[in-house]
Amino acid sequence: MSTRRVNAESFQRRALAALMAVDRIFLRRELFVTLAAVLMVSGLVFAQRSPKNIAAPKERTIVGETKPLGAGTARSWVRLDRDGNPTAVGVTFSENALATLPKEPPAGAEGVGISLALPAQAAKTAFKHIGLDFNPHGHEPVKIYDTAHFDFHFYMISEAEREAITATGEGLVKGNKQPAAEFIPEGYVNVPNSVVPRMGSHWVNPAGRELNGQPFTTTFLFGSYDGRLIFAEPMITKSFLEMKTNVTEMIKLPKSYERPGAYYPTKYTVRYDAAAKEYTVALEGMTLR
Repeated sequence: MSTRRVNAESFQRRALAALMAVDRIFLRRELFVTLAAVLMVSGLVFAQRSPKNIAAPKERTIVGETKPLGAGTARSWVRLDRDGNPTAVGVTFSENALATLPKEPPAGAEGVGISLALPAQAAKTAFKHIGLDFNPHGHEPVKIYDTAHFDFHFYMISEAEREAITATGEGLVKGNKQPAAEFIPEGYVNVPNSVVPRMGSHWVNPAGRELNGQPFTTTFLFGSYDGRLIFAEPMITKSFLEMKTNVTEMIKLPKSYERPGAYYPTKYTVRYDAAAKEYTVALEGMTLR
């Protein structure tokens, strides 16, 4: 073998080795770039899934008690903001419940009703449970409230306290005992002879539409017993609900509350959900007082 041929083969081997080394460098670089990209994507995914980056829901609704109503159901609930503070309490009932309510009240009664406990998460509000009462022929006074309607009582007392309310003897005396003026919204007046067992005495706004020549559709009352304000009461006719009209009304508020440090509503809402086929009556705009 000639020296020239040996040198040529040696050069070829060195050139091949150099090319292989360069190839390995590029291969490693490609692997490095690929690995870096994978790590970057993984980091972004992790960051997106990190609790710090998951947006907390603005509000959530906690359901309380659900009971039969007519051929449907009704349920109580509280709505909380992202900090767990209440923004609304309400009752929601199905369309077929409204359509199948009795046309006549039970013997000796004005209507039918159910009581729904609010969930524990409503404890920051002033309210403990909701009484939903339907009066097929309405009630007194005649030519004002004597049409089929609901009384939605949002009670600030327990069911046990409510059961103890009577309209006779000492119970009647307590029912007629009025709260201090600052605890009653300005302008509201106590309705004479309006003490009802398991409810208390009723207060109305003389400026209400139904008391000024207009038909009764919706109104807002308060109730008291033994010198305390014990319930807030939207009253809504069956015919108004059947119109499926959504409304929000501001509530006339007292100057102060006997129980400070609780959340109280500033408005009430009546609405219909066509998709769910449900009605809702709610106290909203909760404010810490």
